[in-house]
Amino acid sequence: MNKVAFKKGWKLTKKIFLWMFIGQFVYIILCKWINPPITITQLVNIIKGNGFKRDYVSYKEMGSNIKLAVIAGEDQLYPDHNGFDIKAIKLAYKYNKRHPTRVRGASTISQQVAKNVFLWQGGGFFRKGLEVYFTFMIEKIWGKKRILQMYLNVAELGRGIYGAQAAAQTYFKKNARDLTRQQAALIAGCLPNPKKYSVQPVSRVVAYRSAIILRNMHNLEADPDIRNLLK
Repeated sequence: MNKVAFKKGWKLTKKIFLWMFIGQFVYIILCKWINPPITITQLVNIIKGNGFKRDYVSYKEMGSNIKLAVIAGEDQLYPDHNGFDIKAIKLAYKYNKRHPTRVRGASTISQQVAKNVFLWQGGGFFRKGLEVYFTFMIEKIWGKKRILQMYLNVAELGRGIYGAQAAAQTYFKKNARDLTRQQAALIAGCLPNPKKYSVQPVSRVVAYRSAIILRNMHNLEADPDIRNLLK
């Protein structure tokens, strides 16, 4: 390849990356108010034949019980961190080093939203690097309530079931805002592996996790930052 062709190729590459950067930045800003039409995870699951149930609802329509349940089950420091729970990451790293066949995660709700909305499932340093970037951006641009709202609208809560409203309708024939504490804890209990852990009928893992989540909900609900998030 001669120098002229190399320079043209390099200029074109820079332009492509520049427009990609501008495009994703604009999309992040738009998603502060507009829900994503579909995510990569949802599209992959549709192709795999896992079905697709989703019903976006507003923050108020979600109700306080499911908000508290996912915080209690997934990220108890959610109101306090900047998107990353450094202590949990260090503990997970030490655990995974000692138990290479049993991987423990340390993703916050913010990190899970970054992955679920903008990226794909799975590991790898490249995806993790992008996850850090998108987590930082949504923390700065969206704020905690919007991140939690997005989480409860796009998180997979059963095979092909996305969001709290679809889960509430599927499992309990009611709206998300009307879920009892027990029902919200059961839904949150499937989050480590929603395709494997069943909410209805209740699997052993979900029953065990929901009991812990209920205790955590009781302990967290008096926290002023938590109470503000639930409004």
